[in-house]
Amino acid sequence: MMSSKRSHKLLLLHFAIFCLLLLQENCTEANVILCKESERKTLLEFKQSLQAVDSSGNDVLSSWKSKECCGWVGVSCNNLTGYVEKLDFRSKFKDVAGTISSSLLKLHHLRLLDLSYNDFNGSVIPEFFDFRLGGNGEGLFYRHNIGNMFTVGKLEWLSHLSFLRGLDLSFVSLSSADDWSQVINKLPFLEELSLSHCDLSSISPSFSFTNFSTSLTSLDLSGNSLTSSSIYPWLFNVSSNLVSLDLSMNQLKGPIPEAFGNMITMQELYLSHNQLEGEIFKSFGNMCSLAFLDMESNHLSTFGIVQNTSLSCTRYSLRELSLAHNQLKGNSVLNEITKLPSLSVLDLGYNLLNGTIKESIGQLPNLKVLRLAGNAFDNVVISEAHFSNLTKLRSLDLSYSYLTLKIISGWSPPFQLGFMLLCSCKIGPSFPIWLRTQTALVFLDISASEISDSLPDWFWNLVDSLVYLNMSFNQINGTLPHELRYKRHLDLSSNNFTGPLPMSLYSLWSLNLSKNKFTGSVSAICNIMEKWSLYLLDLSYNVFSREVPGCIAEFVRLKVLNLADNSLSGPVPSSLGSLASLEMLSLRGNKFSGELPSSLHNCKMLKFLDLSNNELSGEIPKWIGQRISLKERCPHQLCGLKYVQILDLSLNNISGSLPSCFNNFTSMAQKLSLDQRIEHYVDEALLTWKGTKQRYAKILGLLLAIDLSCNKLTGEIPEELTNLQQLIALNLSRNSLIGKIPQKIGQLRQLEVLDLSRNKFSSNIPTSLSELTFLSTLDLSYNYLSGKIPTGRQLQLFDPSSYSHNQGLCGPPVSPDCSMVEPPQVEHTREGEEDSINEFMKWFYTGTGLGFAVGFWGFCCVVFFKRSWRHSYYRFLDNTKDWLYVSFILMKTRLMKRIKALPTSCRR
Repeated sequence: MMSSKRSHKLLLLHFAIFCLLLLQENCTEANVILCKESERKTLLEFKQSLQAVDSSGNDVLSSWKSKECCGWVGVSCNNLTGYVEKLDFRSKFKDVAGTISSSLLKLHHLRLLDLSYNDFNGSVIPEFFDFRLGGNGEGLFYRHNIGNMFTVGKLEWLSHLSFLRGLDLSFVSLSSADDWSQVINKLPFLEELSLSHCDLSSISPSFSFTNFSTSLTSLDLSGNSLTSSSIYPWLFNVSSNLVSLDLSMNQLKGPIPEAFGNMITMQELYLSHNQLEGEIFKSFGNMCSLAFLDMESNHLSTFGIVQNTSLSCTRYSLRELSLAHNQLKGNSVLNEITKLPSLSVLDLGYNLLNGTIKESIGQLPNLKVLRLAGNAFDNVVISEAHFSNLTKLRSLDLSYSYLTLKIISGWSPPFQLGFMLLCSCKIGPSFPIWLRTQTALVFLDISASEISDSLPDWFWNLVDSLVYLNMSFNQINGTLPHELRYKRHLDLSSNNFTGPLPMSLYSLWSLNLSKNKFTGSVSAICNIMEKWSLYLLDLSYNVFSREVPGCIAEFVRLKVLNLADNSLSGPVPSSLGSLASLEMLSLRGNKFSGELPSSLHNCKMLKFLDLSNNELSGEIPKWIGQRISLKERCPHQLCGLKYVQILDLSLNNISGSLPSCFNNFTSMAQKLSLDQRIEHYVDEALLTWKGTKQRYAKILGLLLAIDLSCNKLTGEIPEELTNLQQLIALNLSRNSLIGKIPQKIGQLRQLEVLDLSRNKFSSNIPTSLSELTFLSTLDLSYNYLSGKIPTGRQLQLFDPSSYSHNQGLCGPPVSPDCSMVEPPQVEHTREGEEDSINEFMKWFYTGTGLGFAVGFWGFCCVVFFKRSWRHSYYRFLDNTKDWLYVSFILMKTRLMKRIKALPTSCRR
């Protein structure tokens, strides 16, 4: 009997050894196929209804050809059985589209199906998904996201996957799936659930929590507008084993429930972007495993997480804490923070913190990220003592906190920062020498820090590794090195840098050198590597000269080009037409001459165009319209610039009538979304009001303006202009426009600035003008307007000068009433008088010129030909010179005698 058992064991041992040898042979021999032929055919059938490309645009599914399907992209098999267990269409694929074939039902061993971050064009989730996959979904993880993937109705099909362990339906609209909570309740083995941004419906108060998963460890319901009353009863009953909970971006209001303290296994808690208020409850102190707490963007005002010294549990577990964008006040919060020794990330940015900062903040040995930006530490001084023990600090953000840094000379920081943001902190006037020790910097912002010093020579060696450098709004002196090794963002604007541009520039995304004293040519930009990556180039307000190089065409992704207020000359380069992505173009205040190149018609994305104060002439190029001279007519095809937000053609010689298609300016006719505004990359604009240039900076993102002032425009204002209902500023002053002001001008409801002065407008002021409630600047002076000024909320509040030199106007504020006002003269009479005056002046200047010529040359001829007269004339000049010299010497002598005669006590 014993020998029989021993023989069985030996047999089993031999069989095991044989299996291992067979497995090794399968792994080493290339000709052994692991893939099951039946499943290979299933995958090929599944492939027929899909299209998939990688990041390079190549067809990924074209590789699904070989007999070994387990080696296909996105397919994973079990190493022993060869069955397909995973289909991952996320990690190796960039875009997948098409339809999901029911052939998936034949993959009985499928354990993971990931269709996330793809596009199925809103098609309905296939009905076969309510069948059983992989044995009731045992161990199955199902993921897909992005709202354009599927349209989802009910979720009943999920209830059949009773062994489902992971479910991710993020960014799929579940607004019609009012059964989602009941279905989830039927998945007792569910471990991970992500329904982020799914537009979930509220949970019924009568919902039963029986049979709900006791194994759920990760729950993400962020971005669903869930309310406190609907989510809290459901939440505190789902599971006592939650490790990660994300309820951010919902509509949670009121105080934080104490029931959170019962979630003792919680490690990550995200409650940001809600409306929670009051105190951060001490009940968090019982969460002994809590390591990450994010409560950013709420209404919290009191920090009480460590007020009770007996609750030391969380104090030692908490590693990352974000309370930015709340209403925390005073300096007690920072005092409590120092009682969290394990803290590595602290974000208290944009609160109401003020008062002194104790040096104990520098005694957090594990702190890696410190962010106190956007608080009210006005003139609060911090020193090197506040950083004494922060040896692990890698990111420091004190921007817009208005702190004063007083660091002793020779200080060597104990840390090596990668990110340093000190914008609007007082660091100067000397350049911080201790920066020399920070050789690992990637991101440096010391803008507006009151530095008025020369840039040290060692600085440019320090910035080799930088990706972002901002030293704008200081008074830093210096020159740029011959070779600037810089990679992404460089902003040195509003300083005192001089000299030429570097001859070698590395790849840049944005370059802002405006408001300095740089000289020479701008041709050095041709040496920028990876020109395709540059999207912003601002060299305005410098002393650059010569022509713009043709290499500008190589910056194909350029969105912002600002060369305003330099001394650039020559023609506007035709290579600008290659910049199809250009949204802002400013060539204002230079010496550009000649015609605008026809190639500019490719710049159809322009939102900001400023060509004022140049010497442009010639013909209008085709991109604006038909070939018309700038000195002859205003282009009627300007309206092709439908994205334009600021159109400034002032101070040129444009003539002709205004185009009648202004309503094509859709950016001015329709309300813009915030991401379409130009303030993301244009910091200011100069527009002409009342004959002078006004600077617009802070409100530039809201400014929609047309400035055609100081030209030679004629004709009437087209009625279509009144359709620009979002227009903020309109300046047509100092032209020769005639006719009536449009009656529908009151439709420009957003108008704040209107200047129609120094034209030839006649008739009454439209009554609709009084309906413009936002109007703050108005100038109708020097026209031929008549009648009573319309009564309303605004028009009587302006200064009388806004209506001056309109002889026929009456009523407040020009006069008390209209009873004593004489009827105005008709326009043609005044025009006739002007013609008479012009005729008289023409003959006057002609006579003056002839008289001067006769008198001057008559005298010269007499002196030249009459010898005695010529000698007498020269003798007269000599005598006059001698008399003047003697008179000067005598006057000087008398003056010196009087000065010497003054009392000694008066001398200094």
